[in-house]
Amino acid sequence: MTNSVHTNTAAAIALQNLTRTNDRLGDVQNRVSTGLKVQGAKDNAAIWAIAQGQRADIGALSAVKQSLDRATSIADVALSTGESVSDLLNQLKEKVVAAKDQSLKTQSRKLLDADFKALLRAIKSAVDNASFDGGNVLNGSLTNGIRFLANAEANAFVTLSGKNLSLGGSIIELSLSDSLLTLTGATTALNKLDDSINQLNAALGELGAQAKQITAHNGFVSKLMDSLEAGVGNLVDADLAKESARLQALQVQQQLGAQALSIANSAPQIILSLFRGG
Repeated sequence: MTNSVHTNTAAAIALQNLTRTNDRLGDVQNRVSTGLKVQGAKDNAAIWAIAQGQRADIGALSAVKQSLDRATSIADVALSTGESVSDLLNQLKEKVVAAKDQSLKTQSRKLLDADFKALLRAIKSAVDNASFDGGNVLNGSLTNGIRFLANAEANAFVTLSGKNLSLGGSIIELSLSDSLLTLTGATTALNKLDDSINQLNAALGELGAQAKQITAHNGFVSKLMDSLEAGVGNLVDADLAKESARLQALQVQQQLGAQALSIANSAPQIILSLFRGG
């Protein structure tokens, strides 16, 4: 190798090696600080694009889960109200059957009728207030029910059917116009009440099945989101144990590179000894 003060090949090589080490060290430090091995498209365009697509799906599924959570809440309110109405119908039956007693005096019938009307008003109040976030599937206002998102493409839905539990409707046939003041009125009320109980049980059974489906689908969406997030992590997350080992190794290489460059830079000083007198 030629000894020259103009060209120091050893120093140039040492500098190149040190620069490469510093670049690699910077990359590792970025991965350690962010926890990501693929931070952007320039790191790995294909992997980054796949990860971004999965992140979009996760975001869409988050909206689906919010919709299903709302569906669950509306269904829970509806079922709770329906069960309360069922209990009130059972209490009504006690009053109506008591009114079938032919030996009742007028005053007793009036008291039974007052209780009968009070229970009917309680049913009406419960149905009118069975609302969550503006959604009431029991008062007959939503004849087609409510549809909720079921997938990330927003082209599939789950439906919560609307039921009309209003007084005098197709399910609760009793109304405030019914009366227990006469034996005939009590007989009519009992027939309507028996029909109402059977129809309400069928309606609540259907709502319960739909609520169960919504809950199951919500659980599936949650698991799917977890799986997608894990998949994205597998693609872009850094293995911090390996990065820690690389970081320590590169720090040692950096120190050695700096020393090598220092030695290479001091080489021209040797030329001075060639020109010293004896």
